[in-house]
Amino acid sequence: MAIISWYTAVGLVAQLAFMARMLVQWIMSERARAVVNPALFWWLSLLGALTMSFYGYLREDLAILLGQLVSFYVYVYNLKLKGELKRVGLIISALLVLSPIILLGLELYQGGIAAFRAVFLNQETIPYIWLAIGMLGQFLFTFRFIYQMVISHRQKQSVLPPMFWYFSLMAALLVQIYGIYRLDIVLILGQAGGLVTYARNIMLYHKHQAATATVSAAASAGASATDTATATTTTKDN
Repeated sequence: MAIISWYTAVGLVAQLAFMARMLVQWIMSERARAVVNPALFWWLSLLGALTMSFYGYLREDLAILLGQLVSFYVYVYNLKLKGELKRVGLIISALLVLSPIILLGLELYQGGIAAFRAVFLNQETIPYIWLAIGMLGQFLFTFRFIYQMVISHRQKQSVLPPMFWYFSLMAALLVQIYGIYRLDIVLILGQAGGLVTYARNIMLYHKHQAATATVSAAASAGASATDTATATTTTKDN
């Protein structure tokens, strides 16, 4: 299979959407001096997932295809939590939810399960050990959003917890290794930018935690000093 072909452009469009979501989130986080979670992050994620799953199909890569299809619904759920689905209306929301199912159904309808297995589970195309590495990376990418979705559900709002970024960093490393083996320029370029963003968000989180702890300690010290002064004044009055 050629390293670069016409559908490389499809994958690059998907990676541009993924890179744009991280750039938007990064810039807004830097301005806020804390990790933030804008709605645009999830819309760009949705666009990237649809385009990347199509690229995975054209590339005949099961690790890419399945990873993106599963993540898609986590993105939809976060848009629901942010009230974005109400804003776009019922018809568009329904189309968003059904689109991956329709795409996967068309793929199976055209060739059947046997043809699907011959294309996507072909030991000669991708040895199973490398397919496992690629799928593990995609699984971690998907799992980070499942984890994020559970935390968001508990808090009744869409959030990006710190472990989200640790899972992202591990997944990006695995997918980068898989992309190098597959000579997949789309995966290599896409994960290069992600590694920097994930590491920076981890740094921002710890920096924000340290600043919060300092403020809390100062407030506690101030309160203790006030209590001591009050007690001293009361003693003198007595």
